[in-house]
Amino acid sequence: MARARLHYRCRECGTATPRWAGRCGQCEEWNSIEEIPADPTGRPSRAAPVELAAMDGAGGELLPTGIDELDRVLGGGLVPSSVTLIAGEPGIGKSTLLLQMLAAMARQGRRTLLVSAEESPTQVRMRAMRLGLVDDGVWIAGDTDLAAIRSDVANLRPDVLVVDSVQTISDQESGLAPGAVTTVRACAQALADDAKSGGPAVVLVGHVTKDGSIAGPRVLEHLVDTVLSFEGERHHSLRLLRAVKHRFGAVGELGMWEMTGTGLQEVADGATFLLADRRPGMLGSVVFAGMDGRRPILVEIQALVSANSSPSPRRSAAGYDSGRLGQLLAVLDRWAGISLHDRDVYVSAAGGIRIDDPGADLAVAAAIASAYTQRAVPDDTVLLGEVGLGGELRQVGHSPRRLAEAGRIGFRRAVVPRGAAGAADVIDLTRGAAAADRPVTAGLRVTGASLLADALDLVLTGQAVGRPQLQVLAGRD
Repeated sequence: MARARLHYRCRECGTATPRWAGRCGQCEEWNSIEEIPADPTGRPSRAAPVELAAMDGAGGELLPTGIDELDRVLGGGLVPSSVTLIAGEPGIGKSTLLLQMLAAMARQGRRTLLVSAEESPTQVRMRAMRLGLVDDGVWIAGDTDLAAIRSDVANLRPDVLVVDSVQTISDQESGLAPGAVTTVRACAQALADDAKSGGPAVVLVGHVTKDGSIAGPRVLEHLVDTVLSFEGERHHSLRLLRAVKHRFGAVGELGMWEMTGTGLQEVADGATFLLADRRPGMLGSVVFAGMDGRRPILVEIQALVSANSSPSPRRSAAGYDSGRLGQLLAVLDRWAGISLHDRDVYVSAAGGIRIDDPGADLAVAAAIASAYTQRAVPDDTVLLGEVGLGGELRQVGHSPRRLAEAGRIGFRRAVVPRGAAGAADVIDLTRGAAAADRPVTAGLRVTGASLLADALDLVLTGQAVGRPQLQVLAGRD
């Protein structure tokens, strides 16, 4: 009989290697390589190959969660026998969202099971009563042992299983302590195997580290079908859900909720919600027509410029990349005549949302110029466009969808890079301000500009007067 070969695998990232090493060559973690014996016969077990054309193409019907924003991100609902991992910071609302999901699915006649490993069943019931989520069909277990959880699933046979959280599950048979990377991987793998064998759709709750990455071994993200990221600021009510990985659909959708005293309320109209507290005629305030994934959003960008006598003025950005802010200040100084070397500059994306879209450059630059020149950008104007190091404006993706959303909300003017909305819709400023406007959608008129200085002149003075006039404006405090 052939001698069984030994294999080695990194418990952090799951990378296989033919021999042991002190450090993983993939994730560079020390002492993470562990020994895994192969099949006793020396041959790996495998399923027989199947011809692709002969396979049954019928898949299980989606399980709608009853929460429209969640179904939007999932592409219609949970896939039967799938495994979903939802991660987020402590206290952000993961448990509340999933409790609402289980209650909504129970109202549809589904049998659901919540394994509450972090809270006692009594604590969960108290929260469910406060939120009005005590419904028939929602079962709860306080088990933390893997074998007990698998036994509960076998006896109850639920349609959906939620484990809150996977980092608190232990495996007493193997003696593994909860939270260890080996335990997390083994428990998640066992639950995933049960799901793939005709079990329920499994939703695992995961923790995140200080840098925002999912805690535990990286192989955890590989063995699940879907990875959802639940985000938000504790001091703001807005909550965002994104699909980081989704084997059954697109990853570009964004779900939005507002955290209230009665739970998470869906935000179907994100633009109206984010602009609800905007004050008209405010200096340093500009509306940016952005995109988050495949969802258009309108965000208020605020800027404040104040005098500073110290040799190192302060630059602060909330919800916007501080490195990109420094780059924009340099471009404003070089190409728009706005020198802020002796001023403190503060920039914020209102509402607790974070902007990673380079198309926000023009809006941020206009907000800073507005705060410095003491001239307000018209309230009915939205801006979008990337700013290059040469002071030029560059196009960004999905401009028609951004502009259509702005027109739907009621904005009347948009300033964008030349050609961003199509050659027939945007006019070069060199042809004169009188002919610069042309309707695009729902009463929205779009003006195109090639240079940052031209765009700033237009929104701050109302006409395309060019860079020299902007320099005169910038000299006024």
